[in-house]
Amino acid sequence: MEMTIIMEEMGKKAFPGPFFSTVILCGLVLLEGGSDKQKKALLPKIAAGKKIMALAQYEEEASYLETGIQLSARVEGADYILNGKKMFVPDANIADEIIVAARTSEGVTLFLVDAKTPGVSIRKMGTIGKDNNCVVTFDNVKVSGDAMVGESGKGWHILEQAAPKATVAKCAEMLGGCEESIAMTTAYAKERVQYSTPIGGFQAIQHYMADMRVAYDTSIYYLHKVVWMLDEGMDATKEVSALKAQVNEQYKFITERAVQIHGGIGTTREFNIGLFYRRAKAFEYILGDTAYHHDKLADALGM
Repeated sequence: MEMTIIMEEMGKKAFPGPFFSTVILCGLVLLEGGSDKQKKALLPKIAAGKKIMALAQYEEEASYLETGIQLSARVEGADYILNGKKMFVPDANIADEIIVAARTSEGVTLFLVDAKTPGVSIRKMGTIGKDNNCVVTFDNVKVSGDAMVGESGKGWHILEQAAPKATVAKCAEMLGGCEESIAMTTAYAKERVQYSTPIGGFQAIQHYMADMRVAYDTSIYYLHKVVWMLDEGMDATKEVSALKAQVNEQYKFITERAVQIHGGIGTTREFNIGLFYRRAKAFEYILGDTAYHHDKLADALGM
């Protein structure tokens, strides 16, 4: 619950730092699959803000499934040689270390890779959300067998174990953005005058604002329920997917309505609402888009 509160506040300010990539994504992966040695070496530095990390999971196919991980890890003595490309790696350009999901003969396996290792090249991507995503290419990158996170072939299980809490944290950040979008739009509707009347006095605008508030309230209450379930150790597989699918759509809905109320100025860089509008679309694809979570929910319900 405490982490949810932090992520909501970060979402309100469109926080641009590597907190989510380091503390949430990589921190959870290390907690789920890291050795005692790796945890002792990395977690205190992460907590102190002295270590920046990135999770390299997705590839050019842009699949959320295990089959989408094709970056190869070939055995060479006691080491592994990594070859392939990772896409949409958050904060890789400023990371000290990268957790890489690769495919060995046993299956998906996770490796800790120093970002400055020879053969690692990082290029920042241009994104609509102005978030810090990168393309990371591995060209005959040698890593020690000791750099493996968990057991060989168990990497996908670790990612799946870490995903629910990470997904809920991202939902909290997105709902923080929803709340801020409503607040700034409410303020603008009181200040913007047309026909000698603040536009917030027009019934059509009031309907928009009411719909935005309902969309936010239903989502934030459901978020709190799912967080409680996870804190209590309950199985929240269905609820997490339902939440992410819901928040994906409501964040887009709220920011679209907010931009409409602002008018043309809402699409410019002069007003902050434009950034939240773009981030709503970009964040939809982090840890599963709406269609993916609808499919997961249907599978969990046996449909």
